[in-house]
Amino acid sequence: MPELPEVETIRRGLVPFVEGRTLTRLEILDPRWCLPRAPEEVVDALVGRRIERLGRRGKYLIWTFTDEIHLLVHLRMTGTFLVDADEDERYQRVRLHLDDGRLLRYCDPRRFGTGELALGDAGLAAFLAPRLGVEPLDGELDGTRLRAEARGRRAPVKPFLLDQRRVAGVGNIYADEALHRAGVHPLRPVDRITPKQWDAIADGIVAALTAGLEAGGATIDDFRNVEGVYGGFQHEFLVHLRKGEPCDTCGTTIRKLVVGGRGTYVCERCQPRPRARRA
Repeated sequence: MPELPEVETIRRGLVPFVEGRTLTRLEILDPRWCLPRAPEEVVDALVGRRIERLGRRGKYLIWTFTDEIHLLVHLRMTGTFLVDADEDERYQRVRLHLDDGRLLRYCDPRRFGTGELALGDAGLAAFLAPRLGVEPLDGELDGTRLRAEARGRRAPVKPFLLDQRRVAGVGNIYADEALHRAGVHPLRPVDRITPKQWDAIADGIVAALTAGLEAGGATIDDFRNVEGVYGGFQHEFLVHLRKGEPCDTCGTTIRKLVVGGRGTYVCERCQPRPRARRA
């Protein structure tokens, strides 16, 4: 599933090809992509406009066109953009034609990805504000911020980190990797985390995301960058997907748990399991 490093990898790869270019044709082959709007409505809003900027917020790619027209693309589980890919590339859902003759193909085997319009900068802000919390690589994430977001809650820390309204862009992979770096068990309730542990979690999030970005993202199933190249962070996982293997830090066998309905990987020596609450 593309998380922040994978989406940012795609954004950086697309920027040289799309910023400053005009969208001359838009083919929406899968109408589900832009629901509840009709494909014709999205085409009419975007074709003929210049792409001013390609940004990112959390896991959203934000295409900003002239006159403050924004297209917010969420890749969901298997979406990606490919530049000048083969005509017979599988799972094509959307095609974007640019004024220099270049063709971008949005491919998505599971068809969960979405493209949504936001009209005006105020409309963009209204869309993002209730959905996304702090951007972890912008220098605003620290233990104090996390502690404030967790105030009054008792959920385990991993589902808390996966809530995009708290921390934008962190998904299953990077939550596991961040908590291992912090030495915090994914089942530890957020109301039983110390200020020092919150600081370590914030540092762990930044470190895991940065490592993922430097490796070009992680490819587990379908992720590829815009040139069709797979990411490499899966070869650097400390715990994620490493059930039954020894922890690189202490040698203890890594376990797989289910936390908040998600497969979760942990070294229970480096990340001690919390004691049960007293009745």
